[in-house]
Amino acid sequence: MKISNIFLGTTSTKSVLYDHQGHVIASANVGYPLYHDTVTTAEEDPQEIWQAVQATIHQVSAGIATDEIEGVAFSSAMHSLILLDANKQPLTRVITWADNRAAADAATLKAQPLGQQLYEMTGTPIHPMSPLVKLHWFANQQPDLLNQARYVVGIKEYIIYLMTGQLQMDYSMANATGLFNLYNFDWEPAALDYAQVTRAQLPPLVDTDAVINGLTPTAAGELGLRLATKVIMGASDGALSNLGVGADEPGVAAITIGTSGAVRVMTKQPYLDPEGRLFCYYVAPHHWIVGGPINNGGQVFRWVRDELFVTESQVARDHQQDPYDQLTALAATVPVGAHGLLFHPYLSGERAPLWNADARGSLLGVTTTTTKADIARAVLEGIVMNLNTVLQLTTAAEPVHAIRATGGFARSSLWRQILTDVLGQPITIPSSFESSCLAAAVIGLKALGHIDDLNAIHAMIGDTETYEPNAANHQMYHQHQVVFDHVTAQLAPLYHEIATLNR
Repeated sequence: MKISNIFLGTTSTKSVLYDHQGHVIASANVGYPLYHDTVTTAEEDPQEIWQAVQATIHQVSAGIATDEIEGVAFSSAMHSLILLDANKQPLTRVITWADNRAAADAATLKAQPLGQQLYEMTGTPIHPMSPLVKLHWFANQQPDLLNQARYVVGIKEYIIYLMTGQLQMDYSMANATGLFNLYNFDWEPAALDYAQVTRAQLPPLVDTDAVINGLTPTAAGELGLRLATKVIMGASDGALSNLGVGADEPGVAAITIGTSGAVRVMTKQPYLDPEGRLFCYYVAPHHWIVGGPINNGGQVFRWVRDELFVTESQVARDHQQDPYDQLTALAATVPVGAHGLLFHPYLSGERAPLWNADARGSLLGVTTTTTKADIARAVLEGIVMNLNTVLQLTTAAEPVHAIRATGGFARSSLWRQILTDVLGQPITIPSSFESSCLAAAVIGLKALGHIDDLNAIHAMIGDTETYEPNAANHQMYHQHQVVFDHVTAQLAPLYHEIATLNR
């Protein structure tokens, strides 16, 4: 028997089919656009995501007897929001974590005592990413649309509804909405009042290992799976990623750079940052992740590829090469520090460490000798230096003695070395880059009774590779980091003024 994971990402859906020992049998990935109708919007089409789910399931199950696939376990990006009507049809697109329309609402709430109170009850920093603030924005800007909404869900809940006919939300995803009380595992009345939604509009809450026994006939036909296929709720991608790289013990940090990025440590009980700069989200009993997310990970490098290196990227494609490989090879020709060029990667505002939706990117130190290669390297270094700032914050929750890293960046030897040199610590990278997919599958295996403990994942992670920092490089990066952080502090009061120039 086998189990499949479905990961609902910001720009693509991935399905991975595993056996009971955690070996990958097949994987498939289908992308879709992120719609930026304005500078502050970031939405997905739920129908395009459902089509991607169908396509990836068909690809990984090709040649596999339907009765061999016992269940499907979910992982998903956090903070999405969809309003549904009484017939559970979408009234909106999927409003993603990257949507900044509620920036003013978040700033106002953050400046009030209620903002800190809600953070202390929910563990979700006050920011326009969270459904808490998005719903408040709807209540003020589009009240008629919110009044039409019979149900308020995220993309994972909607896809599971299409598969099973049931609306449920797991504790992990609920914890990231800003509406969930992390102490009593229920919807928080003060948050519902602020968001102007009722408990009846929100899905019933279940644990991450909850199982729904079977698909609807329509979904079974569309997916090519048997009616009796079980659906395991799973959790958020961030919550699962620590488990998936083996960073499930105190003192072991996980760093992920995908479209966005994050730094997380796992604790046995909730931890809240006195200044509200870190999230605290549930994973499983006695497993909580504390850390900070960044908006600007791989999507920044995509912007560089598409806007600054159009010619180089096309040449790479013409020669059937990966444009990213071509760009990192170019960056590798430049010495550490990119000839004094500093890049602040805040192209989409920023969550940790700034929690400022008005933050904007900057390239400092440009001279007449600056080259495209310098810019390529400075971008990579800037993303990592921003992560390093977040890592320093998490050490208050849990002193870090080991780092495990994963995500799309891990495919690049240059990025891996930059990361370990900037942090000044060894980093260990599993051979499998899909940490949250594996962790969701393991939660599914436990829910279905095939393993007794989540620690079984350690035997499934497979080979790892450790990178050691270069002492001289780390010293140089430390000097750059001091300037990087100093400039960030100097620009912070100006970000709002800069952002208003484009409104």
